Amino acid sequence: MPSTAISAQGSKLEISSTAGAPKTITGVAVGFPTILTSAAHGLSNGDVTTLAGLTGADAALLNGQTVVVKYKGTNTIAVDIDTTGKTITAAGTITPLGWTKIENLVSFKGFDGQASELDATDMDSTAKEFLLGLQDWGSFTFDVNRDMNDAGQQAVDASKRAGTKKTYKLTLPNNKTKTFDAYCKNSPLEGGVDQILKTSGITLRITGDVVDA
Repeated sequence: MPSTAISAQGSKLEISSTAGAPKTITGVAVGFPTILTSAAHGLSNGDVTTLAGLTGADAALLNGQTVVVKYKGTNTIAVDIDTTGKTITAAGTITPLGWTKIENLVSFKGFDGQASELDATDMDSTAKEFLLGLQDWGSFTFDVNRDMNDAGQQAVDASKRAGTKKTYKLTLPNNKTKTFDAYCKNSPLEGGVDQILKTSGITLRITGDVVDA
């Protein structure tokens, strides 16, 4: 059987920046997922967007929600909100979050957390019993060749300095994405004789869920 492995070469890591221009929603197909029509929207899987301006008795299910784009087509996107049997109509808007690429990415690893164990043992138990608690996605770490003028690296450092939460998007060579919120905990600088200046082991503490698209 041939291998289905893929190369990591070509992977891209981006950090959230200012919002882009709103795009008009011209149609809503209720269900799960909800399908939104927006002509030539230019969005990509994994993009973070905010919905507004939709009408109908159940429009509050979508308006004001921040959602991640999935299953994008040329004129449609899907979002993971269940609107089955609801009444929602267009027009409205979808405003994408902007992205800044973090250049000179060398390696990455992460999503290494685990759910806590909840002890459910009682007097009728014949052995220890457990339930799983909330999912903890742990941390995401990455290394870069340092470029003091790169906007993406600067944005990571600025978020660490300010202690602010940012949204990150990892795009793999097969166009699968992982989108997540995180705080930057460290950004060390490394150098030596006859070596490239590097920042290794940048640690992002993930908060909330990781969305695959």
